[in-house]
Amino acid sequence: MSQTPAIPTSAMPPQRAGLADWLAVFAGTLGALMALLDTSIINSSLPVIQGEIGATPSEGTWIGTAYLVAEIVAIPLTGWLERMLGMRILLLGASLFFTLFSVLCGFSTSLTMMILGRIGQGLAGGMLIPTGMTIVATRLPPAQQSAGLALVAVSAFLGPAIGPVIGGWLTENVSWHYAFFMNVPISVMQIGLLILGVKGSKVNWRELRGADWLGIFGLMMGLGGLTTLLEKGHGEEWFESTLIWQLAGLSGLGFALMIWGQFAAVRPVVRLNLLRNRALSSALAIMTIVGMLLFCTLYNAPQFLAAVAGYNALQAGQVTAIAGLISIPLAFCFPFVIAQMDLRLLVFVALLLLSLGNYVLCTLTSASSGGDFTLSQLIIGVGVTFSALPLQQSIMTAVPVADSAEANSLLAVARNLGGSIGLAGVAGFQEVRFDFHRWTLHALIPANGGEVQGQMTQMGMLFGGGADGAEMAGRMIDGQIAIQALVMTFDDMFLTFAWIALVFAPLAFLLRPLPRGAAVVMGH
Repeated sequence: MSQTPAIPTSAMPPQRAGLADWLAVFAGTLGALMALLDTSIINSSLPVIQGEIGATPSEGTWIGTAYLVAEIVAIPLTGWLERMLGMRILLLGASLFFTLFSVLCGFSTSLTMMILGRIGQGLAGGMLIPTGMTIVATRLPPAQQSAGLALVAVSAFLGPAIGPVIGGWLTENVSWHYAFFMNVPISVMQIGLLILGVKGSKVNWRELRGADWLGIFGLMMGLGGLTTLLEKGHGEEWFESTLIWQLAGLSGLGFALMIWGQFAAVRPVVRLNLLRNRALSSALAIMTIVGMLLFCTLYNAPQFLAAVAGYNALQAGQVTAIAGLISIPLAFCFPFVIAQMDLRLLVFVALLLLSLGNYVLCTLTSASSGGDFTLSQLIIGVGVTFSALPLQQSIMTAVPVADSAEANSLLAVARNLGGSIGLAGVAGFQEVRFDFHRWTLHALIPANGGEVQGQMTQMGMLFGGGADGAEMAGRMIDGQIAIQALVMTFDDMFLTFAWIALVFAPLAFLLRPLPRGAAVVMGH
């Protein structure tokens, strides 16, 4: 494995960050927070939105899918767009367009209008997400990068975790429209910080003329098709559906074009040869697992609380927000932790904590409530924080500053793609295990036993007796069995997540340690 390329002196960040540098970091962090918040802010209010714009539940799922697909397509294009437009124009344009499309979503009166707005939001948001990390890498010296990382990390963890809480509160107390309108003041604040902190630069039109168009269109087709396939696969019964076959073909063709562009273009839109860097490829593999565990936990915990404990969306969101809130103080402790602990060991321990946090949840019962999730959410919050931050730090030291935009984009794609893969797997796993547990429990009940027959008769009498009463009694017993089967299914899923984190934890030792003395410097 070749050594990490030396960073030219001209590309090095300053030795000491000034006020403008920190304003730029705050601007990048605010943009990432806004974009990541909108990945989940409508989860709580989706049924209300569907009703007001006249969409069915199956049609309403496209409101979330449209955003996620557009976002993951835009993220890896950010490096190319930054080289062409410069950071200031790119972020100002992305923030402005994100605001305009947010307003369009807020005023939506039809499904088509809402989906168009969400696509626009996702494209602009995808450009906002990785640029925060790029600003940290290019504007802050090594001695201050860990503090910048902490700021960006807070947005990455907090956005998806508190989105449902904010969206649910606004829907319950004001209106769902304000889940989108709230982006307007945030964007105005970000634009002000950008004007003060990020200098303008000339537009490099040569990047447009010499662009890797094969790679750009291939990337859009490949990632867009794959993400849509993963989002819709379970509902369409996977490859029994013509749509899924079409998406698979589109994705395969797109990735083939992207690979062709690696050889045909002067500079590919995403240089896959960066993956030859062991530190980068290892970090991407681990971030895929972390993304999978993060998004699946954020999905499964509220699902359990809603289906079993009877929580509404806002109450369930408040429980899962614990993992995001604990990340705030932990992120600011990171500079001191990394100064004392080997990066590889820190990631390994963090993955073990992710395993433990899920293992704690594999003994839930039908009587479990939000309080039973508190410990696990705290452990998972620690695990996610101290796995993702070192991975980002590892990438900063693994590639030259000039390649930081592409590397950070790949990291963001890995996290989102891991989440999509995990959620796609959860849907199929839940159905299979639920059916297994349900019919297993039915088989254990001696239907012709005297005790069971007696209980059936008593329950039937409560519903008026006769054939109708007996039918209602049977339905009630089946409902009780279904609840137990659902709880057992969730236990199975949390245990599976625990095993995934445990099995992949040793990958941490494939990471490259920080350069000698770097951790000490960052701790100053």
